[in-house]
Amino acid sequence: MGLIRQGHFLGAKLRSLRKRNGLTLDELSARCVQIDATDAPSVSYLSMIETGKRIPSTHTLELLAGIFGKESRWFLDENTEMDAAPAARGRGGLSSMPLEPAFLFSHELLQNALPELLSQTGTSGRQFAELLIRVWQETHHNNFPDIERAAEGCGGRQMPLNLDALMDICVRLGLQIRWFDSDMRKPSGALLRSRFEAPATLLINKRLRNQEERLKYEIAFLIGHKVLHNGDGLISQPSGSAAHARGINLPVAMGPQPVAMGPQDVLLAWRDFECSFFAGALLCPRMPFRRFLIREAHNISAGDKLGVTAALIMRRMTAVSPYRHWHFFDAYPPGNLRAVYRGNGIPLPWGNMSLVSDPCPQWAVFRLLQTAPGLKLTSQKPKSQISVMQDGPQARLYCCHSLLTRDAVNELHVLSVGIDLVPALDAQGFKGEDIVTMVAESCRRGGGDGSIPAVAAASIRAASKVLNIAWISAALESKASVICPRSAACPRLPKGCV
Repeated sequence: MGLIRQGHFLGAKLRSLRKRNGLTLDELSARCVQIDATDAPSVSYLSMIETGKRIPSTHTLELLAGIFGKESRWFLDENTEMDAAPAARGRGGLSSMPLEPAFLFSHELLQNALPELLSQTGTSGRQFAELLIRVWQETHHNNFPDIERAAEGCGGRQMPLNLDALMDICVRLGLQIRWFDSDMRKPSGALLRSRFEAPATLLINKRLRNQEERLKYEIAFLIGHKVLHNGDGLISQPSGSAAHARGINLPVAMGPQPVAMGPQDVLLAWRDFECSFFAGALLCPRMPFRRFLIREAHNISAGDKLGVTAALIMRRMTAVSPYRHWHFFDAYPPGNLRAVYRGNGIPLPWGNMSLVSDPCPQWAVFRLLQTAPGLKLTSQKPKSQISVMQDGPQARLYCCHSLLTRDAVNELHVLSVGIDLVPALDAQGFKGEDIVTMVAESCRRGGGDGSIPAVAAASIRAASKVLNIAWISAALESKASVICPRSAACPRLPKGCV
């Protein structure tokens, strides 16, 4: 009886730990296969362990313990309690606030107040619509199963999806492709790469023939419009802020825009988002791509195996990972942003807007942007950085992975993806706040940059192994840096952000 009882404790603890780390049984089995392909437990066997129907061998137990950074004996003691999950953080670094008095937030008053607000701040209706969509993405942690299902139904979860397969999908949907030869740009500076001519014609710039990764994305985007919107042609052309979201152009200063927000602004912004998300889900379907990330330890350069861009790899990473605390952005010199995602609520210096007027140069993305002017980029490896942020009374710890690269028109820009480390540390039973304090103190003694203490490094490395994100461990090889949520109040000592 003692052995059976122990088995029930073991199974309950394994199940709780697996779910806490956002892994399915299939993904846990895949992690085991990575380590020991010969003796890895199957999905069904793991299920029987969790339900207490099977007792794992010593080898299997050690295998599972190693994945979660635990000792084998942790599963075998009779303490079934685990630390409570960390409390949710405020979004964007701000505490949630009650909307009181409630009558001031009625539909009618807001409808009348918004145009005035947009006018006073110089925000166009289109920009405000895109801001709302970004917040919607972050609130839902980039989880949109209806769009995922539509993409998977179209592509059959095939990965990698080559150009011929995309062309076959076009034929099946009754779409025809016409090529045009042009370097034409819109007033915003956008290169005209494609557009949809209703009801079933894709117009594609011939320049993309030599950029297959981008060509595939562009076709997938337009296929999304056909599937989701019946190809009615009501999507924005590649210019302005819509082009930023699609990764089409070099952002430049835009001319005056109307501040009123009309139905067309919302419709076009939302459709651009849907088509973009569809394209990612078609080229990198959720479960196959999730397993791919496990095999590749979230290696960004592994995107070459799928024939997709680094930007798409990073964006899809935030959508399919079982870990929800991600951020992503895409920036051009000196501080233009064309994509922002803050699923972990990171309080970026620029918030959710599109231009940074006074950036903190210690952010990895801005460090790389500073090297961009005049740089002849041939082969650039991603850089990893662990950063400490004192956000009011709360200290935060992030790890980002950033890449300086070139876009379709050969302009330099920086792609950056990262995670909030504290929830991962807390999930493994470490005291995340204490680890942040250790790293922050080392940075304080170093005047803003400091070596990561051994105890903190060991905890972060253990969490990175559970997350299976190799570039977190790579970041431990360099010093951590203090970054500012607002560069006007830099906490770095003794000289500040200089």
